Amino acid sequence: MGGRLVLASPVIPRHALTLSLLPDGLCPDPWTLHAGWLPFAQAEQWRRQLQEQLVWEQPVVQVYGRRHPVPRLTLFLAEPGLRYRYSGTVHQGVGWPSWFLPLLDRINQACDARFNGCLLNLYRNGEDRMGWHADDEPEIDQQQPIASLSLGASRDFVLRERSEQPRKVSLALSDGDLLVMHPGCQQHWMHSLPIRRRVLGERINLTFRCFEPR
Repeated sequence: MGGRLVLASPVIPRHALTLSLLPDGLCPDPWTLHAGWLPFAQAEQWRRQLQEQLVWEQPVVQVYGRRHPVPRLTLFLAEPGLRYRYSGTVHQGVGWPSWFLPLLDRINQACDARFNGCLLNLYRNGEDRMGWHADDEPEIDQQQPIASLSLGASRDFVLRERSEQPRKVSLALSDGDLLVMHPGCQQHWMHSLPIRRRVLGERINLTFRCFEPR
């Protein structure tokens, strides 16, 4: 149960970034969890910098004619001109902040990828949440991995298989953990971040994606 657990590693092998069948025809879990990929001191430094230097927003979505604030704070960093529609909001890339580039370069190197966009979510406490979804929008390159970096309080990240008899897997993502979802994951699994009322601390999640050129 759960994804393959690998201790902190600077580079994720290329063979780990593709989804293949096991000898019996079953799919392995199409993700890799790198626990403590960022050491505590570095994770804390990045969390504080993201909190202080970015302007966080709380989009409002309309559901059945009623407007509701999204239950988290969010923002989008990306290369200039890149557009991404998410949770009813169109996000526009205006370029990477210079201070953010060392983290972007490190994530790119670890995943052997060139991510050109990053969606950031700030969960203020265990009441903030994310519903069931998959990152399978047409503007995302599904042949590339998606990297999710967690900073701050631990939260349960739940995956549910898209099948007639779906499996559920819950991963406790902690400070500094890097979760890599391999190509094929979004087509076969959905994921969510459920309410956890006992969690009082903040968590920032950075999800790095490769977007198709427009």
